Amino acid sequence: MRAVVQRVKQGSVCVQGEKVARIGHGLVILLGVGPEDTEETARELAEKIAMLRIFEDTQGKMNLSVRDVGGEAVVVSQFTLYADTRRGRRPSFTGAAAPDKARPLVDLFARSLAELGVPTQQGVFGAEMLVEILNDGPVTIWLEM
Repeated sequence: MRAVVQRVKQGSVCVQGEKVARIGHGLVILLGVGPEDTEETARELAEKIAMLRIFEDTQGKMNLSVRDVGGEAVVVSQFTLYADTRRGRRPSFTGAAAPDKARPLVDLFARSLAELGVPTQQGVFGAEMLVEILNDGPVTIWLEM
């Protein structure tokens, strides 16, 4: 699994002109699933992100997690995180998991994050989405499990 985690002041997801997710202070998580990923991978990554200390404490140091600051999360499935651009100019996405494998793992990841105390919303799997991100910092972390 690969995740691009962005600390945000606010974030939202629109599908066909309708807002399907909207958060204030928290994280927008772009999540890609690979063919070798498992339920354990999804749970481990959710725990890592829930505890990731990327929010500032009173001294301005990144010592707090999204849980510590009472933040929220939006999870957006994004197979393009598995783009292979080593040859030519057109990315190949054959390294991403097939939708029938990826969808349940994205859902499990989001549920796991919520179970860890992070209010979590999702985009719509497989849909054309407009993702609005007001990046805070900017802080953007790339994770791979």
